Amino acid sequence: MRLGQIDDDIAEIEQSKNKLLINTDLLVENIHFSEKISNAKDIGWKSITTNISDLICSGSDNIISFTVGLVLPPSTEWEWVEKLYEGMYEAMKEFGGEIIGGDCTSGEIKMISITAIGEMNQPRLHRGNALPGDYIVSTGFHGLSRLGLALLTSEKLPSENEISLELIERATKAHRRPYPALKALIALKECKPQSNSWRAAGTDSSDGLIESIRGICESSNCQAVLSKTSILKDPDWPKNLIWDDWVFNGAEDYQLILSLPKDWAEALSKTFSSAQIIGFIKEGKPNVFWDDLEEINIDQSNLFQHF
Repeated sequence: MRLGQIDDDIAEIEQSKNKLLINTDLLVENIHFSEKISNAKDIGWKSITTNISDLICSGSDNIISFTVGLVLPPSTEWEWVEKLYEGMYEAMKEFGGEIIGGDCTSGEIKMISITAIGEMNQPRLHRGNALPGDYIVSTGFHGLSRLGLALLTSEKLPSENEISLELIERATKAHRRPYPALKALIALKECKPQSNSWRAAGTDSSDGLIESIRGICESSNCQAVLSKTSILKDPDWPKNLIWDDWVFNGAEDYQLILSLPKDWAEALSKTFSSAQIIGFIKEGKPNVFWDDLEEINIDQSNLFQHF
């Protein structure tokens, strides 16, 4: 990995014994991040961890490297750039990987393009691997990042329910510093029943809980039936049902959403404390339903706007 790093126009990567997974995310100022609510270190952390989440939800627990492309206005202070990279390095220290190159140019607004490289391992999680009879598992709470965004931008909340200081802290941290579900992936690997194959479907909930499940249904040509009462919420989450839309469609929570054989799903829910079975997969034209047969308005699931 070291030959040609940083001080050359290319980075030479030694061929891994396994295939590599590669993804690129582009973050644009005032669309994906805002300096009004996040400092440069938080933006650096988030730019790396969103890419890491894509690798994790594809089954990679070995994060190898990153390239960084920056577009910065000429007025950008050097201290901002230093803090941006400090946040990136904090994320890499936590999850692995190193920066092996990139490019920088000037432009009217800030843009950050990250390419992440990870080693492909079993299971190779893919949205298209779900089968009828699978159980759907979520590995954590949803809605926190959406609430954090609302609090940080002084957006009107769904109701006047009182929110605890602890929930405010967790929500703002979830938005500023998302934490990819690496521990959940490791638990998934460790709890697989020996008699099972490695087949599993997965994605992350970066686009929202319902949207992530809709994506699995579309790719696997199946339907999902979900239980509202099984979907985990933060213990301090307001009880008013009007808040549930942020749980279902809020986005940027970066939990694993998995479609697993029944015994594997049950093993994960027993061994990983925040893993919860929230529904099942059945045959049918791609769609998502509640367990009372109420059809979920999936048109609402892809309406999330960052700013």
